[in-house]
Amino acid sequence: MRFLPVNLSALMVELQSLEQTMALTDSLYETPIKGIEEITPAARTILVRYNPIIVNAKNLVSQISVRDISKVTSKSSKLVVIPVHYTGEDLIEVAEILGVSISEVIRRHTENEYHVAFSGFAPGFGYMVSKDAQLHVPRRQSPRVRIPAGSVALAGEFSSVYPQASPGGWQLIGVTDLAMWDINRPEPALVQAGSRVNFTNAAKSTLSYSLPEKVKQTAISQNLTNDFTVLATGLQTLFQDLGRVGQSALGISESGAMDKTALRSANRLVGNRSDETVLEITQGGFKARANKNLIVAVTGAPCAIEITTNNNEYYEANVYETLHLAKGDEIKLGRPTKGVRSYLAIRGGFNVAPILSSRSFDTLAQVGPLPLAVGQELAINNQTTSQAISVNEMPAFDYPSADDVVVLDVILGPRTDWFTQEAIERLTHQLWQVTAASNRIGLRLLGEQPFERKIQQELPSEGTCIGAIQVPANGQPVLFLNDHPLTGGYPVIGTVCEYHLDLAGQIPVNALIRFNPLGEFKELQGSD
Repeated sequence: MRFLPVNLSALMVELQSLEQTMALTDSLYETPIKGIEEITPAARTILVRYNPIIVNAKNLVSQISVRDISKVTSKSSKLVVIPVHYTGEDLIEVAEILGVSISEVIRRHTENEYHVAFSGFAPGFGYMVSKDAQLHVPRRQSPRVRIPAGSVALAGEFSSVYPQASPGGWQLIGVTDLAMWDINRPEPALVQAGSRVNFTNAAKSTLSYSLPEKVKQTAISQNLTNDFTVLATGLQTLFQDLGRVGQSALGISESGAMDKTALRSANRLVGNRSDETVLEITQGGFKARANKNLIVAVTGAPCAIEITTNNNEYYEANVYETLHLAKGDEIKLGRPTKGVRSYLAIRGGFNVAPILSSRSFDTLAQVGPLPLAVGQELAINNQTTSQAISVNEMPAFDYPSADDVVVLDVILGPRTDWFTQEAIERLTHQLWQVTAASNRIGLRLLGEQPFERKIQQELPSEGTCIGAIQVPANGQPVLFLNDHPLTGGYPVIGTVCEYHLDLAGQIPVNALIRFNPLGEFKELQGSD
């Protein structure tokens, strides 16, 4: 095993084979190590996220390195049958690469049982392997911009089914009508790590297939009221909380508010629990009407707050202060002068149902309460709260403007050694501009000189975390943010430290970033 640094609360275990990865994954699930909060297995690696207050990296390395990874635990698991129409665009090319006929490709795919090794890339996307299928083919040199949902595909040693339409570079051999991901099912993902899968040729099958039963939609128990009417949403307004931690087995990353410190401050200003759901408003432009007396607060990116009363009186308010809205008052947020995202909290919290343990909307996975729309009526929880209102809330840092140079501390790894020495120096000394293609998934950066790789081979998919600086083929990095993909196939040269993630989520387009590595890249060693 190799142990590679990721950030101040995560490390990566690199192994020599998928079988070893699966064996160590089984071991860590069956005999957990105190302090490990979540693991993300991939093709040859396991990303381990831990609580540094409970356990440190050296101790983890010592405990993990002695685990038996000689064999995968044999245990029964559910069998999923997936009927496939073998009409994929790349089926002929796959046959040519393998030097066999199309019928032989189909035979190998249908007559061998597959095992879901891990999930990632997108919710419901399972990386399936078979010992005897012999369908090892490379990814496409030029990825497609859009692959339809249900596409059955091959890449490397894996087979999978795209659960939703998305970009991708896998070789398409067919399509299935089964829904691989449905949030309304008791188990949204049709396959998960450990599932067994049999592909069948739908053209030859006489069997009928039924989808798993959906959950019957039930009304929320509370009486919903129209307490807050949305009049304008601006660029994007989302429900956000602290995110859905612990859902990596379904292929879902953490998501949650981009500036969690501002979320907590907004809630304290109105007397809520600090983790209550708020509205995340991107670039201002939000407007709403109070349909009853409300206590609200706005934090995060500084912006003009205009309030118009029911009597057409007008006044301005400030961020980071508690505000009273009388029935009929309208509140409007202007474009931020600095930063990107503002947070609006209401005393009592929003009455919205959680989806997979969180009320956050994940823009990549498309999971969670949908983005707000004009005319939408929002209900506020009616229960009384005994929390005191805080009067001492202030921004945790100076919000950056488009003219600023923002310094972000970085831990080098896990794939720093895949890059040339010049590239590593470029990470430190070159400024990187935030481009307009940035969003909650990540900041797309542009530098005068791109990164150059020393190792050119294809990187098997491996876990990524918030703050990862991933470098695609063009050498221009992407700084992953809250809605990033759970796994990625490009090397990560370094990762922004956790204490700078809120700041990273507030960097506007055209601002410049300077990365500040904390020390050199070194493999992790265990304690003596």
